[in-house]
Amino acid sequence: MNDRWRTFGAPALAVVTVVALCLGALVGWLSFGDRPPPDDGADAGFARDMSEHHAQAVQMSQLVMQRTEDEAVRRLAVDISNNQGFERGMMATWLQEWDLPRARGEERMAWMSMDGMNHAEMMDLPAGVPMPGMASPTEIQELTDDSGEEAEVLFLQLMTTHHLAGVEMADAALEEATQPEVLAAAQRMVDAQVGEIVLMQDMLEERGAEPREDVDAWVAEQEATEPAGDGTAPDGGSGEHDH
Repeated sequence: MNDRWRTFGAPALAVVTVVALCLGALVGWLSFGDRPPPDDGADAGFARDMSEHHAQAVQMSQLVMQRTEDEAVRRLAVDISNNQGFERGMMATWLQEWDLPRARGEERMAWMSMDGMNHAEMMDLPAGVPMPGMASPTEIQELTDDSGEEAEVLFLQLMTTHHLAGVEMADAALEEATQPEVLAAAQRMVDAQVGEIVLMQDMLEERGAEPREDVDAWVAEQEATEPAGDGTAPDGGSGEHDH
């Protein structure tokens, strides 16, 4: 009996045990392991839409860099161009890691649900403007043609409008996304862009101009809806802009 066990029973038991462990690991991975987000979910939608949104911010920043001698405006434009360019690369990497295409398979902002309707359907966007906050082709041409203080004022107004919509999109991601890296990045975007909005309002005032929106009311609304806490961002930073 012992010989039979050593010859047949023990090896068979070892095989069964290994198979059971493998099956258990597979079931555990399927149940609890990290899964890529769906192609039509908030994580992928945010990555695609914010990448396109960021692309125009980079474009406008690079335009004004060539059209101003003001060091403060130039420094702000460099910051926006560098930061949002980096974030575009980061979001492209997410999609690659999730094995999802960079091209969207649905309407822009369809992932942003608002009482059963997507955000884009509720916005009356001008011709040539794909998402809220983005400048029209005519405005981009105006920025291209302007120089000096005219270019500075137009850039600050366009970028303020752009950031207001960008914060709204990032806030939606904070509500609807599931991936930790997306949630952390969205919070950093909110923190940075709110700071830049306030900065640009001050810069416009210095030039005898105003934003196109009521920024004071918007900032007050943002502060009223912020969760209670110590004001630190998820990555441990303060969320304050360095200007």
